[in-house]
Amino acid sequence: MTGNELRQMLVNKWGYSYDVQFRRTQGKIFLQIMWKYVEQASFPLSESEYQEHLNTIANYLNALGGTSQVENFIVQTKERPRLGKAISIPIELGDRASEWII
Repeated sequence: MTGNELRQMLVNKWGYSYDVQFRRTQGKIFLQIMWKYVEQASFPLSESEYQEHLNTIANYLNALGGTSQVENFIVQTKERPRLGKAISIPIELGDRASEWII
């Protein structure tokens, strides 16, 4: 998965280029789809910074082996990011967990 593919998935599902972040909680890793999006005037990143950020996120997803998990979750979910409420996608690391979580 590339940053462009990730962005296209977000736009196809929800109509906006939402911000995405990784979050580690209780020994688990989640990809969070935040409520802010590029098309908002108050979005803190420029277009090029956002694309670079998505490329970085996509690279981590590829390394973690979580791309298909994210794709399946986005296709199947009925949730929608809204103010103050991110969508959390659990990334199942399997045997790689010890490599990524200290």
